[in-house]
Amino acid sequence: MDFGSLAPATRLRRAALALAISTALALPGLAAAQTTLRIGMTAGDIPLTHGQPDQGYEGNRFSGIPIYDSLVQWDLSQGDAPSGLVPGLATEWQVDAEDHTKWRFTLREGVEFHDGTPVNADAIVWNVDKVLNSEAPQYAPGQIGNTLSRMPTLRSAHKIDDYAVELVTSEPDAFLPFNLTNLFIASPSAWQGFYDATPSSADAATRSQQAWTEFAAHAVGSGPFKLERLVPRQQLTLAKNPDYWNPDRVPKVDRVVLLPLPEANARTAALLSGQVDWIEAPAPDAIPQIESRGFKIYSNTQPHLWPWQFSFVEGSPWNDKRVRQAANLCLNRADLKEYLGGYMVEATGIFEPGSPWRGEPEFQISYDPDRARELMEEAGFGPNNPVRVKVQTSASGSGQMQPLPMNEFIQESLRACYIDTELDVTEWNTLFTNWRLGARDPAAQGANGINVSAATMDPYFAMIRFATEAAFPPASTNWGYFSTPEVEELAREARNAFEPAALDEAAAKLHAAIVDETPFLFVAHDVGPRAISPKVQGVVQPQSWFIDLATMSMED
Repeated sequence: MDFGSLAPATRLRRAALALAISTALALPGLAAAQTTLRIGMTAGDIPLTHGQPDQGYEGNRFSGIPIYDSLVQWDLSQGDAPSGLVPGLATEWQVDAEDHTKWRFTLREGVEFHDGTPVNADAIVWNVDKVLNSEAPQYAPGQIGNTLSRMPTLRSAHKIDDYAVELVTSEPDAFLPFNLTNLFIASPSAWQGFYDATPSSADAATRSQQAWTEFAAHAVGSGPFKLERLVPRQQLTLAKNPDYWNPDRVPKVDRVVLLPLPEANARTAALLSGQVDWIEAPAPDAIPQIESRGFKIYSNTQPHLWPWQFSFVEGSPWNDKRVRQAANLCLNRADLKEYLGGYMVEATGIFEPGSPWRGEPEFQISYDPDRARELMEEAGFGPNNPVRVKVQTSASGSGQMQPLPMNEFIQESLRACYIDTELDVTEWNTLFTNWRLGARDPAAQGANGINVSAATMDPYFAMIRFATEAAFPPASTNWGYFSTPEVEELAREARNAFEPAALDEAAAKLHAAIVDETPFLFVAHDVGPRAISPKVQGVVQPQSWFIDLATMSMED
């Protein structure tokens, strides 16, 4: 390949891509059968397969939803409107009219796990107990971090009859059905078999941990795919479940092979060299080449925020609202969008105009560097006295888009407004773990900002878990310990809004208050670009973090 006529930076990028292509050609074990769909993930490892995935929502997308079912599921069947909730293992649910901390879920009859055992009320209670009941044999502390921060008010589950359960929350919580999309239901019988096979001389906690380790290698859910083969850090192979209970989601491919390829050029090279049929987050520089080779780029609006989350601990420079607002006014999001080939939406809040949850913030986020410098000077900073900040980020990861070039762009932009940024880059799953530990934990290494992309599918995921005292680490992901009396009261109102119109009104007020306080550097919303072979048919790119593999087929 002749790179001599190109600009130096472009030559380096193209050379890196060429090297990655030659490396990808040597990847072992990737020969595709006719009905095998091969996917290059952004994760650096296979997401956990025991029913509570890690690796952010890429874990839910590729080892949660395919292998397992949840009581409530996302509708991934269309892309023209935001994904809503649909029945999963539960056919219906309702909150108790007299006690809003109690919910009744009616279960779907006739559903079986992959091992042939029934999905019933006992199985649901068992799965809730695995993350809530420390006295239960199946209690799994290792799964709590990936679960409880996403459903923090859930306290217990009780069997009503074989196909009905009662779930109890610590306070009225209108968001519980949304939260339950994250609780994947595993087979108690399969786990019990591994538990019984462990040495009886070991203590209960050790036996439980060993049983979960074995279970993860031979996972048993009730989803449209079964786990066929797992090679940590290399490959996860899923096989079609021909007996899946929903005929519309019986898979049309025999197998799905998932490969961790965290580096964007390596993913792109694997696609161009025919090693995979699909990649998440292709390298923006390579998109013209990808399209010229006949691959299709799929993208859609997502409920997503790519931010810097500010620290409010003592000594953080972000405690001064003028500095927070200056950073938001100093960033040219239009230029960043162009830099990413158009594959982002400029963020002026968690929700954009048109959303029922947008509200009317007084602080209007735009590109106004002159006003940003005025605010910084009012706060006591200037060209000879910049504020110094440290931000943790990752090199890749679920929803992280293109984190290194994006953060370097922001770093350069903010320098013009007297903000000098140090980037602390770590592995994605480590960053995700640090996110739950909080800015006061040693894992923050002195950082006063963190860059973890966030789901914004409902008011809890979008706002309450980042803005309330109850969400301080380790309970949830209010990493920076942000809270104000006004936001606390508005969050309480939203949790108690069980009617849709009331929920919309409460959420809009809450959002306006959060934007006015500006606890984030609002940067971008992802559009989830995927580069996919034309052989892959039936692709529906929903307005969601997730996508349904079961409805896709492969042509010769």
